[in-house]
Amino acid sequence: MNRRFQLSDLRVPVIQAPMAGTATPLLAAEVSRAGGMGSIGVAAATAAQAAAMMAETRERLGSDRYGVNLFCHRPAQADPAREAGWLDYLAPEFRRFGAEPPARIEEIYRSFLEDEEMLRAVLAARPVLVTFHFGLPPAGHIAALRDSGATLGATATSRAEALAIREAGLDLIIAQGYQAGGHRGIFDPDGPDDRLATEALLRELRDLGLPLVAAGGIMDGADAARCLGAGAAAVQMGTAFVACPESAANDAYRARLADAKPGDTVMTRAISGRPARGLANRLTALGEAEDAPPLPDYPITYDAAKRLQAVAGGSDYAAQWAGTGAPRARPMPAAALVALLEREIRAHFPGLGACQNGE
Repeated sequence: MNRRFQLSDLRVPVIQAPMAGTATPLLAAEVSRAGGMGSIGVAAATAAQAAAMMAETRERLGSDRYGVNLFCHRPAQADPAREAGWLDYLAPEFRRFGAEPPARIEEIYRSFLEDEEMLRAVLAARPVLVTFHFGLPPAGHIAALRDSGATLGATATSRAEALAIREAGLDLIIAQGYQAGGHRGIFDPDGPDDRLATEALLRELRDLGLPLVAAGGIMDGADAARCLGAGAAAVQMGTAFVACPESAANDAYRARLADAKPGDTVMTRAISGRPARGLANRLTALGEAEDAPPLPDYPITYDAAKRLQAVAGGSDYAAQWAGTGAPRARPMPAAALVALLEREIRAHFPGLGACQNGE
């Protein structure tokens, strides 16, 4: 079956990152309508919630020209000792706000690897683009999604991961540099990580024969043009869209982003249990302390962070994901940002039209 979408279809070669919890159906619809590709992340949603998000996106957009992202992490292995140790470590933080830590924490999100209901929901919604993070789903899931006509892609942080994506028969590779905000897409969070920057990773992957989408540290059209010149067919931008009014970022998140300075982001496991880049805060510092105990599995660790954030509010314990380009975020409506990016890309990359046509 021919794919219903190709990167060369984009008038503006920009994919808005499917930031789970921050990207909204309204944001995705506005980006797609403006000529880019809007996306939603459903990793934190149940199948029913995901179905509602996809239905809203399609209704707002008037078409299925949007993307959906799914997390393919290894399901969490409960370890009562590690979980109790982490809660004991965080107990003084809860007590700062007159609360006691929970008696237990648990796996709060299901992996797509074992979520048949989510597969059925995505197949029923039929978005034109489906991407995977943290790894790849079973071959049967891939075949079913391919049969729906969806274009399929996955995140790679290394050549080995990119080769696995190609071997699985996917259509594109999202090359995630170490500068990227949010969760690092590395397949094995405990394995080696060369921490390649976005353009260096593009150089590692551009001979593999699949279209590349550059992700990480891309905040304006000049950044995007450099990646296009380095072999990317499109770019994926997340932090740049967090500041848009259509995102779900709360006031504290927006304020931190507006005040961000170079060096304010860190790669941390303390919030969720997997490496993720966000704005540094009290919880990220606690995770780096010498006396910090071993963390529970992802996303069990995330349960503790969310409970602590619920009693504390503010930014001290929040997951305020952002890439190294955070200080250059430009608050404006999503459609205006896409239009500005288009002008900037064309100014810095006159070959845009030829690139989109695969020449």
